[in-house]
Amino acid sequence: MTASARTGQEGRLAPPASPASASSPASPAVPPRDRPGRGAAFPLALLLLGALLIVSVTAGLGIGSVHVPPGEVWGIVSHALGADSTEPGWTRARETIVLDVRAPRVLLGAVTGAGLAVVGAAMQALVRNPLAEPYLLGVSSGASLGAVAVIVSGVTLFGAVSLSASAFTGALLTLLLVYTTARAGGRITSIRLVLSGVAVAAVLTAVMDLLLLTADRGNQAREVLAWTLGGLGGVQWGTLWLPAAALVVGVGVLLLQARSLNLLLAGEEAATTMGLDVARFRARMFVLLSLVTGVLVAAAGPIGFVGLMLPHIVRLFVGGDHRRVLPTAALAGAVFLVWADIAARTLAAPMEIPVGVLTALCGGPFFLWMMRRDARRNDDRGAV
Repeated sequence: MTASARTGQEGRLAPPASPASASSPASPAVPPRDRPGRGAAFPLALLLLGALLIVSVTAGLGIGSVHVPPGEVWGIVSHALGADSTEPGWTRARETIVLDVRAPRVLLGAVTGAGLAVVGAAMQALVRNPLAEPYLLGVSSGASLGAVAVIVSGVTLFGAVSLSASAFTGALLTLLLVYTTARAGGRITSIRLVLSGVAVAAVLTAVMDLLLLTADRGNQAREVLAWTLGGLGGVQWGTLWLPAAALVVGVGVLLLQARSLNLLLAGEEAATTMGLDVARFRARMFVLLSLVTGVLVAAAGPIGFVGLMLPHIVRLFVGGDHRRVLPTAALAGAVFLVWADIAARTLAAPMEIPVGVLTALCGGPFFLWMMRRDARRNDDRGAV
């Protein structure tokens, strides 16, 4: 029996794809073949996204109830970094707004967007499901429950990182539970995985709501309920280092494991014949992805659909090789969430819309489109 024949017997999410469907960059069930020019498009994509990220950060620092021109924004930043020793031509109030209010928020948005996009791309490869992402699989709900448990109980065994540690534990346990439930019977399907995630998330959300309703401090409960919608407000420089460190570690490790992620796209048996210990590798990656998700959720709340949309979009331009997908998705996710936060601050000013609401408004239709596309593709295969 050949390796390609064995691949279809275990861990297959769908019947063997035709050559046309196998080249689709949106579904990682089969390793996508890069079309001519995608390798050359990778450096161009990085260059364009890098430039767009600089523009996005500038806009995030300047746009708000107090408008700060781009030149003044970078003058304030340069002066704060010591690169400009000239006498400031702006007021102290504007400097405080840019450096102490908006800068931590914009950077947290970039870090969170990059982290969620990278985690989503890796999850889709690990479970070989194009619909996988932290929010849909209930991982964000598990991290939220862990964080809320710490907030409500006031227990801080690990000091300043207690919130992130509890969120990580909740995310890891939830991911393992969803994956085990979906794999019951030996075969994971897109529908089974999503339904398992939705069911587990519903239970965890109910438990979280119960904790909030029985909390002694009503004001704190209302604050936490607002946090569960996802938001970047209230972040300070002193708390920004942890999500930034989680992003650097997560992206660094995943880039080192990009070849293994590529092997998993061909199926478990095919990856095993290429020398990959699938069970051990998947366990290590689950821990890593839960750590990154837990830290990001603790910092920004559960923000959904970023990890679903951005990996699929970047695959259209750079192909399916994770050595290209991961860094491109990180930049695209950072740009997307920075602009989502700008919209959240300005669309209904002076009221602020939770950024998680806006990402859901974008991600919900995208999710429905993917479900419709996959259903149509399966119907076409059944008709062959």
